[in-house]
Amino acid sequence: MRADIVPGGTFPDYELTDHSKKRRRLSELQGSDPLVLLLSRGHYCPKDNQQHLRLAAVQAEFAVAYTRIVTISTDNIVTTREFRASVGATWTFLSDVGRKVQKDLDIKEYTDPHHDPMVPHTLVLKPGLVIHSVYNGYWYWGRPSVEDLRRDLREVTRDIRPDWDLSAAGFREAWEAGDHSRFFHDEDADPVLRAL
Repeated sequence: MRADIVPGGTFPDYELTDHSKKRRRLSELQGSDPLVLLLSRGHYCPKDNQQHLRLAAVQAEFAVAYTRIVTISTDNIVTTREFRASVGATWTFLSDVGRKVQKDLDIKEYTDPHHDPMVPHTLVLKPGLVIHSVYNGYWYWGRPSVEDLRRDLREVTRDIRPDWDLSAAGFREAWEAGDHSRFFHDEDADPVLRAL
């Protein structure tokens, strides 16, 4: 992995084609939320399938926690779409069939010349693609469990959401005075908050 891809660094804002053939930038997909980024070998890898199945089983938790998930693999778009469907994922899968990410990050898995994948990694990113944690998943136990991700995302969310603790001094008074600037809200999700 490239030397600058470490906690505190910024992950590159790659633009790739998604499972629906639309060009997407990572920053656009992330928005102002935490992001779990899976750099995947692809559909053929049983380890990747297992990891994606585990995440698909809890993807509703990520949604209500305002946390995004994105997968990048070296599969072509058709295979990317099939991989996504086969694990029951609803998040965005990006195709890096040209190995742009693999080459740029220096994560070519040289032990598999047949598939020419990237060494799988999982990253937890703060808004702005700021790296919180990096997991090397070449071996399955190097990949984060759901509990590892929960711990990382708790730290990230506590850090980026000023209203983490509503009992903190001044929050109730600010809210009652009509100052909602320190409170997170998703304008698209809640019509009550949109009206405030």
